[in-house]
Amino acid sequence: MKISGPLVVATGLGGTRIYDMVRVGDLKLFGEVIEIRGEEYYIQVYEETEGLGPGEPVSSTGEPLSVELGPGLIGSIYDGIQRPLDILHRDLGSYIVRGATRHPLEREKRYRFIPKVGIGQDVSHGDLLGTVSESKLIEHKIMVPAGVTGKVVMIEGSEGSGLTIEEVIARIETEGGTREVTMLQKWPVRRPRGVAKRLPPSAPLVTGQRVIDMFFPIVKGGTACVPGPFGSGKTVVQHQLAKWSDADIIVYVGCGERGNEMTDVLMEFPELKDPRSGEPLMERTILVANTSNMPVAAREASVFTGITIAEYYRDMGYDVALMADSTSRWGEAMREMSGRLEEMPGEEGYPTYLGSRLAAFYERAGNALSFGSDKRRGSLSVIGAVSPPGGDLSEPMTQATLRVVRVFWGLDERLASQRHFPAINWLTSYSLYQEKVDEYADGEVNAKWKENRKEAMALLQKEAELEELVRLVGIDTLSISERLLLETAKMLREDFLHQNAFDPQDAYTSLKKQYLLLDLIITFYHKAKEASSANVEFQKITAIPAIGEIARAKRIREEDVSLFEDIRERITGELDTLIEGERVNSGN
Repeated sequence: MKISGPLVVATGLGGTRIYDMVRVGDLKLFGEVIEIRGEEYYIQVYEETEGLGPGEPVSSTGEPLSVELGPGLIGSIYDGIQRPLDILHRDLGSYIVRGATRHPLEREKRYRFIPKVGIGQDVSHGDLLGTVSESKLIEHKIMVPAGVTGKVVMIEGSEGSGLTIEEVIARIETEGGTREVTMLQKWPVRRPRGVAKRLPPSAPLVTGQRVIDMFFPIVKGGTACVPGPFGSGKTVVQHQLAKWSDADIIVYVGCGERGNEMTDVLMEFPELKDPRSGEPLMERTILVANTSNMPVAAREASVFTGITIAEYYRDMGYDVALMADSTSRWGEAMREMSGRLEEMPGEEGYPTYLGSRLAAFYERAGNALSFGSDKRRGSLSVIGAVSPPGGDLSEPMTQATLRVVRVFWGLDERLASQRHFPAINWLTSYSLYQEKVDEYADGEVNAKWKENRKEAMALLQKEAELEELVRLVGIDTLSISERLLLETAKMLREDFLHQNAFDPQDAYTSLKKQYLLLDLIITFYHKAKEASSANVEFQKITAIPAIGEIARAKRIREEDVSLFEDIRERITGELDTLIEGERVNSGN
C-alpha cells in the first residue's frame, strides 16, 4: 500500500469497481476508488490520512458514494459525504473524529405518512405513494423508487405515533417478486436523476436584487456564475440569493470556503423570515459544508452531494436553487488529486477533464417533468461562485465555467472598494435569458419593462463613454443634455443598482417595485430633457425637491407601492412649473 496525502494505493480489492466506496485503515476512513491500474486501486480518502501506514486493511462497501434521501433533509447541515455535522458535534464535540459516522437521516423520528394510492393500483417509477409534512413550508412526497413497476398490494397509513423512515410503507408486486418500499431511498451522487422530459425556461428566478432581476436575470432552471477577486462580495451575493430568491428550496454548498461564512448562514437563516411565507428560512434550506479546514478531497463530493439532494426535491415538483461557493476550491482539489495520480496536466496544472467535470455538474440544472403519472413540473437552478486568482477572469476555471453557464455576474473590485453592493459590473456582465425574462415581465409586471430596461442600460453605457471625456477636458465642456444624462446615470447607480442588504426595506425588492423605481428615474430623465429644451437651467432642474424623493423611494415598503405614483406626479409637477416659469420669463 502507498500513501500520498489524501491518495492511497491499495491491492487485493478484487471485484471493486470504479467510484466504489471503501473504508481505509484501522480507523475505517471514508474513501472512493477513482482509478484502477491492474491490481492497484487508487483511492481518494475523504478524511485526513495522518498516521495511516502501509499494511493497514482496506475493505470495499461494494456501493458507490450515495446519499440518503427521505424526510428529515430540510434544515440539516452535512459535510461533503453527508455526515450530519450537528449530530457529530453533539456526540463527539467541536472536531470531527476520523472514521466517525452517523446516519444522515434520523432513524427514530416518526412521521405521519398520508397515502395517495390504494391497494390494487398500478404504479411505476416516480408515481406518488404518499406525503409527509417535513417542515412548515415543505410537503415531502414519497415516490416509487427507480426501476420499480407493478401493483400495490399493501399501503400503510400513519396512525398513533407515525412511522419511521425504515418502516415499510408499501409493498408492490413486480415481475421479479414483491418489493418493499420505505420512506428512505439512496442515490449515487455521480449519476444524474432521470426525468421524463426536459422543458424550456418559462419564468424568472426572482432574487429581489435589482441589478440581477432587471439587467442580468436568471430563470428557474438556469445556470449562472459569480466570478470576482477576493473581497468583491461573491459570498454576499450567494447569501442574498439564498435568502430572498423565490425558489421553494435552497441547497447551499460551502465548498472550501471559510467556516465563518457557513456560520453566518446558520446564525442568520433561523432569524430571517421567508418573504413569501413569513417562516424562518431554515424551514426550506439544506446546508452542505466542506470548509477550508476540512479535507481537500471531499470538496468534489460535497458539490455532487448537494446537487443530488437538489434533484430529489426537483423530482417532487419543487423549484430548487443550489448555491455552490466556490467551485474554484473544487477545481483546486481536482488539480491536487490529478497531480498525485501523475496524470498529464492541462492548462495551469488543472486536469485535462476540468471542462467536462464542470459541465457534468452544471448540466444537471434545468426545468423538467418528473417521472410519474401526474408529471410534476420542477426546476433546478445552479449558481456557482468562482474565485479566480488575482481577479484574472482568463484563468482556466473561470473560462471553463463560462462555456457552460448562461449568466455571468462579473464582480468589480473597484465597486466593492466604493462600498457599492452588489458589486456586479453592469458593463461586463450578461444574461442569455434576457429575452425570455423581458417577455415574461412585459406581460406580468408592465408592458414598458423591456423599454425602460433598455433605455436605462443605454444611459449607463453612455455614461461610461462620457466619463473618459470628462477626465480629459472637464465637465463644463459638456452640453446640458449630456450633463442630464450623467445625472440620471448617477441616480441609476446610487438609487437603483446599489442595494443595502441590512436595510429591511431595501434588502429585497419585488419585480413590481423594481419597475416602479426604475420608471421614476426614466420619467425624471424624459421630463428633465423637456425642461432643458425649454431653456430651463441645469441647476434648477437638478435642484427640484422630488429628486430627494427618488433617492428615498427604494425604502418604500412593498405594501405602500401606491406612493410611487405620488412621487411621479411630484416630479412631473415640479418640472412643469419650471417650464411654465421659463415660458413666462421668455414672454416678458
